[in-house]
Amino acid sequence: MAVENIKKWKIGDVDVVRIVEINAHQDPFTMLSKDFSPEIAMRHMWLAPNFMTPDGTMKISFQCFVVRSGNERIMIDTCIGNDREREFPVFSNLWGPFLEDLAASGYPREAITKVICTHLHSDHVGWNTMKVGDKFVPTFPNARYLFGRKEYDAWVAMKADPNNHHDMRHIVDAVEPVMEAGLVDFIEPTAKLTDEISLFPTPGHTPGHVSVRILSKGQEAIITGDMMHHPLQLAEPDYHNNFDFDPEKALRTRKAFYASVVDSDILVIGTHFCEPTSGYVVRDGKHYRLKLA
Repeated sequence: MAVENIKKWKIGDVDVVRIVEINAHQDPFTMLSKDFSPEIAMRHMWLAPNFMTPDGTMKISFQCFVVRSGNERIMIDTCIGNDREREFPVFSNLWGPFLEDLAASGYPREAITKVICTHLHSDHVGWNTMKVGDKFVPTFPNARYLFGRKEYDAWVAMKADPNNHHDMRHIVDAVEPVMEAGLVDFIEPTAKLTDEISLFPTPGHTPGHVSVRILSKGQEAIITGDMMHHPLQLAEPDYHNNFDFDPEKALRTRKAFYASVVDSDILVIGTHFCEPTSGYVVRDGKHYRLKLA
């Protein structure tokens, strides 16, 4: 067990737990946007040391969340997974304590009742399955896996397209096995998972991307998914993301989201934000910054 991988929040009556699979990975900011640079990042030294190094290198984490609402134990995204070959070396051939950390946090895999994938990129679906022998089988045998129909259909179409350039191995080993097991329910992008947990559409990064809203006893939090990846996007909101399917739509989605939460009591929990992973969006001149929480 890696204690530093586990963090907890309380939103009204809702418990939220974070499990980190890869912590504070360092990459050039150009990995996120071809238009970023260390010089641009270092205009915003509030990002250091949590979200970048002093010399302007990006720090980013790969993690998931479990939400307890009433009798439901909901896994939000499932990280990368062990025993995989992926397009990026950082995602390949992992052998980490993810399931041990999950159990240590109070949520063994058998206790999960729902799995919601905000979208179907490889670092958000990996632990949908686990390798047993030479097969990948569902990790959460007592859960229903919730996929957006529009998101799923887009990936199926890409997989069938001979001109597709996206790596599809995660669809084969992390999505198809839960489909074949009959564990998938298709949901709308505004689905209500419990009285306290709902989804809302945040398209652009992928066709059917959603984010998660927690609202309980007057307290509110948002789990972003990949609607945004890094707090630098608050400070420099006009730059495109290299990994967005529809860059212009994703830009509009992010800007609308910032305007909806700025200077409010809504806690933003960033799916790829390093420790402390959460904060409040506040105005900073013409743009924004993250006030840590």
